[in-house]
Amino acid sequence: MSSKGAKLAYRPIGLLGGILAGVVSGTIFKQVWKRVSHEEDAPDALQSEYRMREIVLAAALQGAIFAATKAAIDRLGAQGFTKLTGSWPGD
Repeated sequence: MSSKGAKLAYRPIGLLGGILAGVVSGTIFKQVWKRVSHEEDAPDALQSEYRMREIVLAAALQGAIFAATKAAIDRLGAQGFTKLTGSWPGD
């Protein structure tokens, strides 16, 4: 399979991986936030009772967890795709 063909064939797998990463990382973030802050929900940027520092920290933690989860799921998807097709989807 050509690299262009592999990228095209992998696209639906990548989209599903992105959705899965969002769901998984959201669950992980909620658990981490509960343990770190001892609060049920993370602060929202428009909630005036939170300081800027808390808002930015929550957003940075959420973004880092999402990025790491997405990278892990993308990598696992690419490895599975390669096992099935013999082509790496990113090349």
